[in-house]
Amino acid sequence: MARRMAPPADIVDRLRAAGCVFAEEEAGLLAAAAGTPAELDELVARRVSGLPLEQVLGWAEFYGLRIILRPGVFVPRRRTGLLVREAARLARPHSLVLDVCCGSGAVGTALLAGDASLRLFATDIDPAAAVCARLNVSPLGGEVLTGDLFGPLPAELRGQVDLVVANAPYVPTEAIERMPPEARLHEARVALDGGADGLEVQGRIAAAAPEWLAPGGHLLVETSAAQAPHTAALFSRHGLLPRIRRSAALDATVVIGAAPA
Repeated sequence: MARRMAPPADIVDRLRAAGCVFAEEEAGLLAAAAGTPAELDELVARRVSGLPLEQVLGWAEFYGLRIILRPGVFVPRRRTGLLVREAARLARPHSLVLDVCCGSGAVGTALLAGDASLRLFATDIDPAAAVCARLNVSPLGGEVLTGDLFGPLPAELRGQVDLVVANAPYVPTEAIERMPPEARLHEARVALDGGADGLEVQGRIAAAAPEWLAPGGHLLVETSAAQAPHTAALFSRHGLLPRIRRSAALDATVVIGAAPA
């Protein structure tokens, strides 16, 4: 059995000097991913340059799973576990699920891992994200399509969908420059920018979703605590009955809209 490489002390020092708060933990993960000292040095150099740890490693931990990640693709956040949890509560065996703005496919992957009977279609406008999502979703039987929101989906799915889940971009445009550099410099802008008020993409999803939802189906969208009432108002405007779910432990907020039965 190959022996795991222990991170040299200077690796921890380099990471700490670069501002990595969990330098010891990161050093261990990077050492585990490297096959040789030269590979470790290269991984550390990429991390010190500002690349997110998950993009350096090639995977992110999410909802108990390892999600394959590629450079430039949005890193799934721990808080998005609330979106998965609420969707899983509403899903039934063989439910038809759409994951729009899927990014790496983390949400859809977690749902399929919990119930392999689900029929899942995922979409993302960013081709790099769609390629990455296929690596995660396709082995579990889901299908990933490249395009804007509902645009690339088969027309025959209209009116048949049980759940639409979306971790759509909801950062107001002017707030992006205040995000950590790992996000604003190394994740696609299209995965972050929610327009002037952060609600632009959510509004488009809320407007289109009723056409795709089956009677009694649900739309679930991650948002911020401050934006949640406005997101709920968007849902109401398009005929969906909204409710807000909040997790203090995850610092997460999800708005759920029910279509008329």
